Amino acid sequence: MTDTTLLCNHLVATTMLVIVYMGLFVHGSTSVGVNWGTMTSHKLQPNKVVEMISRNGFKKVKLFEADHDLLQAFIGTNIEVMLGIPNCMLMEMSLDPGNAVSWVESNVAAYFYRAGVNFKYVAVGNDPLLRTYNGTYLPYMLPALKNVQEALNNVGFGSQIKATIPFSADIYDAPVLNPVPSAGDFRPNIRELMIDIIRYLHSSNAPFTVNIYPFFSLYDDDHFPIDNAFFDGSTSLPIRDGEHVYTNVFDANFDTLVWSLTKAGYPDMKIIVGEIGWPTDGNKNANKENARRFNQGLIQHALSGEGTPARKGLIDVYLFSLIDENGKSIDPGYFERHWGLFEFDGEPKYNLDLSGWNENKSLTAVKGVRYMDKRWCVLNPHLKRLKKLGSSIDYACSHSDCSALSYGSSCNHLSVKGNASYAFNMYYQFQNQYIAACNFSGLAMLTDEDPSDDKCRFPIMIVEDHLVLKTVFYILLAVLQGFCLIFLIYS
Repeated sequence: MTDTTLLCNHLVATTMLVIVYMGLFVHGSTSVGVNWGTMTSHKLQPNKVVEMISRNGFKKVKLFEADHDLLQAFIGTNIEVMLGIPNCMLMEMSLDPGNAVSWVESNVAAYFYRAGVNFKYVAVGNDPLLRTYNGTYLPYMLPALKNVQEALNNVGFGSQIKATIPFSADIYDAPVLNPVPSAGDFRPNIRELMIDIIRYLHSSNAPFTVNIYPFFSLYDDDHFPIDNAFFDGSTSLPIRDGEHVYTNVFDANFDTLVWSLTKAGYPDMKIIVGEIGWPTDGNKNANKENARRFNQGLIQHALSGEGTPARKGLIDVYLFSLIDENGKSIDPGYFERHWGLFEFDGEPKYNLDLSGWNENKSLTAVKGVRYMDKRWCVLNPHLKRLKKLGSSIDYACSHSDCSALSYGSSCNHLSVKGNASYAFNMYYQFQNQYIAACNFSGLAMLTDEDPSDDKCRFPIMIVEDHLVLKTVFYILLAVLQGFCLIFLIYS
């Protein structure tokens, strides 16, 4: 064989590898979804958010409940939607099949038509077997799952829309004495139920959905090697499990599920990662740098086609989450309100390449967002006596969001007076800048000078459309009353 022939063969082989590699990314681009939660004090206009989702290239969205304004916004977009049923509805869905039928007819069938909403899955509950729930939803999960899938089947959508249950990763684990993925299995107290659920999911050709959060490895254990939480291979403490080597906690967690499914008799069960992400505030390890490092590494890993040591191929993931939610419970931690790729106002927090190429691409913001006046409520600096300052701060924070003041967070460096100003302003903004909301027994004052610094942002809240309409209504009402008064005077 001549040198020319060898060179040609080498070029052909290289070209084919490139084509295959690019094909993985093109095909895999559909594997990046995002969770959209709406537990926030001031909501962005749904159609503007959906436009932003589409512009940024997200192909799939997971919603936590049926919000008709949100569903309307997805009509005609062809974005795949996983629609959630809250845990609080599991009992009614399980006890009466008619409830599941009514829910499916109102929230799925009403929108699932040509050029309508592109439903792909129905998520029956969310993390219903969390240890902290103490088995509250345990009796309802399988009956609810069956009733919802049967309701989808009865309206003729069962082959296109599948019911699944997003589980937390604490439903399986590996023994303490042998903490490797191949030793993993479902928790003994729920194993029989899990096998029944998996059997039903398999029979309906539905996926197994799991929520995995490597961030909690750092949050729960200060001694956890931080590099193991990321995907850049810089860890010096790999986990060896037979012929498999694990350099990140995600792969180890995912494969623990793979082995658990294998031991249950379903080694090839399709797996969806329903939630995964990294927060940007509310904890010493929660910042934009770590969040970008994690999410970019995850996207590249998921779309590479390399998979995990025990399960090769593309990984189907939904990033958590789209937008910060300042109304979420902080019981798990202050970081709960800061998982978003975008700020509360739809501004991206950092660059992220959703294609998986790891280029320094910027996400596009929500367009047409309107803000309240550039006005802040702060502690009056001229006061000498600060009576009731502590109780005023507590009141302001309990009725707004002061998670950025927590230990290790972006505003944790502020002084006591700075904390007061931050708390007063958050309450004032949550109350739509009503003048009476900036008083606090005479401790507060209004200013048009931004008190933010290079680390801590004092936000101005967005104007919701219904507030604009309400203002216009009152203006028109006042004008109408004026005309009526003039008419009465001169008649």
